Amino acid sequence: MSPRAGTTGPQTLAFVESPVQLLNVLEWAHVHAHALSPEGAGGPASAVSARKKGNVPGQASRRWRRGQNRPTVHREPAAGGLTLVVLSPVDPMTRGQLRRMAELARDEGHEVRWEDARAGTSAPFRTIGGLAPLLRRTQRIVMGDPFSRYVQVLLNITKARDLVVVDDGTATMEFVSQLARGERLVRWHRKSRRPGARDLLFIPVSSKARRRLTPGGKRRVEIFSSMPIEETPKGVEVTSNDFAWTRSRFGPPHISEGADMVGTSLVETGVVDADRYREAVRTLAKAHGVTRYFAHRRESPEKLHDLAACTGLEVVRPDLPLELIARRGPIGRTILSFPSTVVHTLPLALAGTDVKVAVCDIDPAWLTANASPRAQGFLSGVTGSARDVQRVSTESEHPAKEAKATG
Repeated sequence: MSPRAGTTGPQTLAFVESPVQLLNVLEWAHVHAHALSPEGAGGPASAVSARKKGNVPGQASRRWRRGQNRPTVHREPAAGGLTLVVLSPVDPMTRGQLRRMAELARDEGHEVRWEDARAGTSAPFRTIGGLAPLLRRTQRIVMGDPFSRYVQVLLNITKARDLVVVDDGTATMEFVSQLARGERLVRWHRKSRRPGARDLLFIPVSSKARRRLTPGGKRRVEIFSSMPIEETPKGVEVTSNDFAWTRSRFGPPHISEGADMVGTSLVETGVVDADRYREAVRTLAKAHGVTRYFAHRRESPEKLHDLAACTGLEVVRPDLPLELIARRGPIGRTILSFPSTVVHTLPLALAGTDVKVAVCDIDPAWLTANASPRAQGFLSGVTGSARDVQRVSTESEHPAKEAKATG
């Protein structure tokens, strides 16, 4: 492990399944390395060589050329360290972003282990079997998605008594609430239904994982989050994520005139009607002078082609999480979004810049018949709890309002 990475203390194993989870593990490692450094919390992290700061020209999804704008890293062994295990999904866009984030993690001096955990029916058995020795030996587990069945199986194997949950978008808010109320772990957008045979078989595994995520005895549980947490489970430690690593490594960005829009996968998850969503994007783009649409990694090519055709927007498929893309720049002076994680994370990542974030609520009329009964309340809570963002509407005559800061 490189001295640049510092040390996070005991041997740590982190499991990630998305680019944002990996980013938040890097943020967690950055904070904990500072807390354990000789300078103390908030002191400068040790570095082998500083990354050149400044803007990267060209498109938002441009890749670095070999040797350009990247640090020189001298890897040295360390007693304590972080091993990132990527449980790769099959989606090509997600895999691409994960590979880019894995490069950044290696640049920071962390070990990265790539697992094609879903490449065929035998892949889960091969992956879990290969990780079992590490799981039994490691002292700390960091995870990005406690709802993941993969992660829940791994929690059943590990003997680690130090467990950390980093942000996985808005799902973190639901996880904390369910843990505080002692409820079964269920994703917010899943509609209530009778459990199938596979669900019934998995109930003991899920129940044990939830118990493992409940502090008690010598077991410590930490939540590292940039999301508003209103119900803190008893005994759980909460650490704020202010994107210090992102701000120290990238930017400040060049700010262009006009606005950019952030896409959402609410259509793909069956929450929002596709036609209603397309009309909302068209209306907002026209009212606010939007020129670029940053696609969510799960948005379908057909939907994006349709949006580009009917709105004239330039559709950008980023190869990094939007927090890094925005901080690296160039980025519009205003960023419009529907309810999503970015209404909480972008104001933090862009702190100290003149970029404004605006959010448009989901009209109840946009919801599909298959949407979960909890969907509207949950999405309203995402925007209602956001700090330092403007509220906009698809009704052009409604002026934007500054959201009340919370917390």
